[in-house]
Amino acid sequence: MAAITDGLTFDLPNHVGELFYLTPSETPFLSMIGGMTGGVPCDAKEFTFQTVDNAAAAQPAILEGDDPVYAERVRSQLKNVTQIFQYGWRVSYTKLGAKGQLGSGGASPAISSVSILGNQPVQNELAFQQRLKVERAARDMEYSFLQGTFADPNDNTTARKTRGILTATTTNVVNASSAPLTKARVDSLLKTMYDNGAPFRNPVIFVNAWQKMKLSEIYGYAPESRNVGGLNINQIETDFAALGVVLDRHMPAAQFGVFDLSVCVPRFMTVPMKGHFFSEEVAHTGASVNFQIYGEAGLEHGPEIWHGKITNLTTS
Repeated sequence: MAAITDGLTFDLPNHVGELFYLTPSETPFLSMIGGMTGGVPCDAKEFTFQTVDNAAAAQPAILEGDDPVYAERVRSQLKNVTQIFQYGWRVSYTKLGAKGQLGSGGASPAISSVSILGNQPVQNELAFQQRLKVERAARDMEYSFLQGTFADPNDNTTARKTRGILTATTTNVVNASSAPLTKARVDSLLKTMYDNGAPFRNPVIFVNAWQKMKLSEIYGYAPESRNVGGLNINQIETDFAALGVVLDRHMPAAQFGVFDLSVCVPRFMTVPMKGHFFSEEVAHTGASVNFQIYGEAGLEHGPEIWHGKITNLTTS
């Protein structure tokens, strides 16, 4: 099944029977930080946030009558960018009206709109195509917020790209060197995060299928039953925090992420009189209607030292 660009009755044939959507549409990371209807608006392509540290703890040795030691702490500015999410679809006037035609027509005559197999479920082609575009936008946003590589070009010959949380996480990294996930590696990551100041406010583990199974294997125990088996670890208790476990199709198979969701939020560019993510009809010629979905969004991920990851894990 390939994408097409013309939207004619020959390209978008109607069929009978129940319609099944094959592409998974869940976006757990995006949903947990606000989704496409939450987040924080911004009025520039770039958005910034700040960090500041303080002096290391020590025992003061101050004499009576001494002047204080003057020492100020410098704030650091971090930034990310919004990137464009834009998807279009075109449907001919004929296709809009031919709700009852089954098949694509052409050399073979169209068959009756009522069949012993069932009815044609798509009665509004525009709404059907829009639903698919919204789902695609959410999945692309999920992927970008997790794995996106940063690009903030000086001109319009290169597209802006938001930095994903995995790309942002550079301090708390455990390299598994092509070895499997183990409790020792999880402990090492969490200790590294703690030593570097991660507060563990709302830490959540994100993994793909294989690492999720390994996590259940590592932290699971046999149920006390002779007729019930199996494990599905959704939270682990550690010395640093209780961490929820989320299965995410868009996590790289060889990585294990711990993200503090308390500082993660989508940032949306608000377009006057339209909003931050909208559908609209666009200019067209000929006997068809053209629509687009448009939005600009980026990830505010907060201090990268509050997140951690294990890389280069085995996946089998």
